[in-house]
Amino acid sequence: MTTAVREMTGLLEAAAPDLATHLARNGPIPWRRKPGALIADLRAAALTGRGGAGFPMWRKLATVAEGHSAVVIANGAEGEPASNKDHTLLVRAPHLVLDGLQLAAETVRAAEAYLYVPAGAAADAARAALAQRAGWDALPVTIVRAPGHFVAGQESAVVAAVEGRPALPADRLELTARSGVRGRPTLVQNVETLAHLAQIARYGPAWFRRRGTAEEPGTFLATVSGAVREAGVYEVPIGIPLARLLDRAGRVGDVRAVLVGGYHGTWVTDLSLPLSRKGLGPAGGSAGAGVVLALDTVHCGLQAVAGIMTYLAGQSARQCGPCRLGLPAMASAMTALAEGGSPDEAWRLAGLVDGRGACHHPDGAARFLRSSLATFSDEIARHQHGGCVARGTR
Repeated sequence: MTTAVREMTGLLEAAAPDLATHLARNGPIPWRRKPGALIADLRAAALTGRGGAGFPMWRKLATVAEGHSAVVIANGAEGEPASNKDHTLLVRAPHLVLDGLQLAAETVRAAEAYLYVPAGAAADAARAALAQRAGWDALPVTIVRAPGHFVAGQESAVVAAVEGRPALPADRLELTARSGVRGRPTLVQNVETLAHLAQIARYGPAWFRRRGTAEEPGTFLATVSGAVREAGVYEVPIGIPLARLLDRAGRVGDVRAVLVGGYHGTWVTDLSLPLSRKGLGPAGGSAGAGVVLALDTVHCGLQAVAGIMTYLAGQSARQCGPCRLGLPAMASAMTALAEGGSPDEAWRLAGLVDGRGACHHPDGAARFLRSSLATFSDEIARHQHGGCVARGTR
């Protein structure tokens, strides 16, 4: 790092729209010039994936590095409707993501690199950034268009898209890190995780661990929406109390429940809980990909849940019974529940679907449904007696 470069405190502070500004603000790529050299720093930093799964990044890199002719993919699909963090990061800080992709490629001795992103502003920003970096990067990067459906960002769907097949998830008998694109070891990593990697390479593990918690260091990008005045993407330390994040976004009125982790996430009613895996554990949730959706006390929770379940049913890959039949049945049961029906059928269907799908989509939908039934049990009783908070009846 040159003396002209100021140490940054987060991804959004380091954001730069063009290469010249990026270099002035962050300095050049801190190449290690030795495959695998970055893995020890990532292990010391305890960086975990920011795409939802939260898997330790160093382990993925170490597994991919064991193979030959590896493939690295920056995953910016972001099919989650309530999330906007990856889009924001690619538009505001494309060079930070691409730095991370190049460093990951160096670490695993990759032969090919891809950026998987939907058409639109994020893809346009990435193309412009790649044009500015022509002849500067060690490995050319190919952009692959991510379709807009919900399951297109699952790891196996990303591999399929890069191979030129429909972006649909599938059962995999072997780790993608060992056998992914055309049978080669493949790293599929969320774009935010790669941006964090680039900063850890610049400033070191101790710098990264200055924020967050001892078990889960660093910051994460949270997409906050719902009962707030200033919906948007916020960079916050892992472990921040949920209430503090909502206040930062301008909490409006009384918040009854917060959907954390997106449409496959869980509802949280205790706003004092910290946004970390350990902190959300008692509520059965995790921050996932950073979605925080606040529901106030004047909108009907059951109607909101029925709408989300209907959306999830429409996003079925139609490759197995739980997706093709189970999800629409769950959506119908939830719609009936919002109209005053019994919750018994919804509970039964969640049990039938869980653990039987060809991918994680049915499991996530069942988890969301169970959380909804438990969180809004009082509202279920209110609806069965003809009441609803949305109509002002109790």
